Amino acid sequence: MLIGEVARRSGVSARMLRHYESLGLLRPSGRTGSGYREYSGADIRRIFHIESLRSLGLSLREIGRALDDPGFAPSTLVDDLVRQTRERIAAETELLTRLRRIEAAEPAGWEDVLQVVAVLRGLGAESAAARQRAALASVDEALVPVEALVEAVLSETDTNVAGALRWALAHSGHDSGALLAEGLGSPVAAVRERAVRCLAGMPGAEAGARLRDALGHPDPAVRSQAAVALGTRGEAAAVPVLVDMIVAGRNDTDAADALSVLAGDPATAERISARLVGRLAHDTTGAPARVRLTQALADIPGPTASDALVELSADRDRAVSVTATYLLRLRDADTR
Repeated sequence: MLIGEVARRSGVSARMLRHYESLGLLRPSGRTGSGYREYSGADIRRIFHIESLRSLGLSLREIGRALDDPGFAPSTLVDDLVRQTRERIAAETELLTRLRRIEAAEPAGWEDVLQVVAVLRGLGAESAAARQRAALASVDEALVPVEALVEAVLSETDTNVAGALRWALAHSGHDSGALLAEGLGSPVAAVRERAVRCLAGMPGAEAGARLRDALGHPDPAVRSQAAVALGTRGEAAAVPVLVDMIVAGRNDTDAADALSVLAGDPATAERISARLVGRLAHDTTGAPARVRLTQALADIPGPTASDALVELSADRDRAVSVTATYLLRLRDADTR
C-alpha cells in the first residue's frame, strides 16, 4: 500500500508519516520498482499503535520505547501520565475558577479586571501579611466576588488573617449565607468551625436564620457557636443548647453570659430558670455540672431562680450548697 492510500485509510497525513520515518518510529517494509514507499499490513498496525499511544499523551520518544523495547514496563510511565494529567486538570480548574470570578464581578474595563486579579492573588499569597492586606482591600474593591472571600475564610488558618476576612465578608454587602451554610456541611471540623464563626459575625436576618438552623447541627462545636451568637442577639431559641453547654462544661462561661443577656426579658428569664432547675434535678447530671448550673442561676432574675437558690443552699452536695448560699448573699446585697 502506497503512502497516499495509507494516509487516507489511517487518517494520518503523509507529512506526519514521513516525520515518523525520519525519527525511526516507522519504517515502510519495502519500496516499489519506482522507489515509492510501500507499507505492509504490519506497518499499518504499527501506525494505529502509534496513534493510540499518542492519544494517551505519550511523547514520540516514549512511544518508540514502548513499541521497540521488550523490557519496557508501562506501569511507571502510566503512573506519571496520571499524575501529570491530574496536575494539568487542577491548574486548568484553578484558571477556570479565577476566570468565572472575574466574569461574576462584571468588570467595566481592564482596570477593574486588574484590580480583581490583584486581590485574588493576594488572597492566595503565601505570606499571611499579604493575605491580610488583600482581605482589607477587598472591602474597597467592591468587585471582588463573594465566592472568593468565602473560600479564603474557610481555608484560612492564621488567626489575624481569618479575623480580617470575617470582617471583610461582614462588610462586603454580599449575601454569603448560602455559601457559608455549605461550609457547615464540610467533612472537615475546622472548616465547619470557621463557617459558623463567620455566620456569627454576619449582620442581618439571613445569617440569623442560618444560625438557627445550626442549632440542630450534629457537630456540638457548631451548635455551641451558633447558640452563643444567637443568645447574644437575644434569640430565645438558643436556650436549650446554651443549657446543654453548661451541663457539658463546653464554653460554659460564654453560655452563661449569653443566658444572662436573654434573661433581660422576664418571660425568657423564667423559662431559663425552669430549664436550669430541671437539669439540676435530673438523675444523670453529675456533681460538677450541678455546680455550673447553680452558678448559671446567679445572673437570672425572677422568683424561679431565687427559689431554686434557696432550695440549693441546703443541697446535700456541699459544693452546690456553698455556691448557692454565696449567690443568695449577692442577690440580697443587690436588692438593698
